[in-house]
Amino acid sequence: MRKKVIELHQCGKGYKAISKALGLPRTTVRAIIYKWRKHGTVENLPRSVRPTKITPRAQRQLIQEVTKDPTTTSKEPQASLASVKVSVHDSTIRKDWENGLRGRDPRRKPLLSKKNIKARLSFARKHLDDPQNFWENTLWTDETKIELFGRSVSHYVWRKSNTAFQKKNITPTVKYGGGSVMVWGCSAASGPGRLAVINGTMNSAVYQKILKENVRPSVCDVKRKRTWVLQQDNDPKHTSKSTSEWLKKNKMKTLEWPSQSPDLNPIEMLWHDLKKVVHARKPSNVAELQQFCKDEWAKIPPQRCNRLIASYGKLLIAVVAAKGGPTSY
Repeated sequence: MRKKVIELHQCGKGYKAISKALGLPRTTVRAIIYKWRKHGTVENLPRSVRPTKITPRAQRQLIQEVTKDPTTTSKEPQASLASVKVSVHDSTIRKDWENGLRGRDPRRKPLLSKKNIKARLSFARKHLDDPQNFWENTLWTDETKIELFGRSVSHYVWRKSNTAFQKKNITPTVKYGGGSVMVWGCSAASGPGRLAVINGTMNSAVYQKILKENVRPSVCDVKRKRTWVLQQDNDPKHTSKSTSEWLKKNKMKTLEWPSQSPDLNPIEMLWHDLKKVVHARKPSNVAELQQFCKDEWAKIPPQRCNRLIASYGKLLIAVVAAKGGPTSY
């Protein structure tokens, strides 16, 4: 067929005439003639690598399988390929997947039940049209644990072969993080509020004491209006009967909150910032860790807090777009 194309071309026929005469697409005719002009032959040219055993159809099937179940290993599709008498190494399958996909560590997100998803979606829709000053007048609160040596972040090292266990190429670990502190903090659009170190076991009584000592002073520090709202998550200590009565007695209005929703709380980003700078100072004991936490929390710029609250509307839109599911925040 290729030779017939060249014969007709040498007789002065155009692409359209050759295509009509032989029933070939014009692009195919053009490619054959271009190859003949460049290489002087229509035969298959030597290839630099061996052609793949996986056909385009099989390739699409493999992509569909791993798209349906991203946890599929490269060895699993070997059985389905063997059923059609195609025997390939699992590395070949991985290379085939890499044409359209990339292997990545899965993002860690809280487990969401159907009830959680429904509550998150309801919260986002309910507050989607709230004015910006509502979020600016909210006092965001949360607790977090900061470990002395336990910052679980992956790092790459560039090293030579057989140097994996040299001191400079390892990440030292200690049991139980080598000590830690639990802290409670609050923030608003105008800046960070108070930070309290939690000593001992956290219960409803301890939580109420923290609120008593820190909430109203923080409201004054960040200059909230009289109509300010307290945000807290649904931890049992926060929603216990005694805590609810205490909040009611002290006339603190709380924001209804969907469970399993740390991504909806801007203070989570401040915790990330705090842990990063505290660990950069390399505290050597728990006392230093506590002091560094207090020092660095006070240094958080108000502009950082303001930017987080300014983008809160986009966060709610992302929750609605995800139908209550996990977001990129």
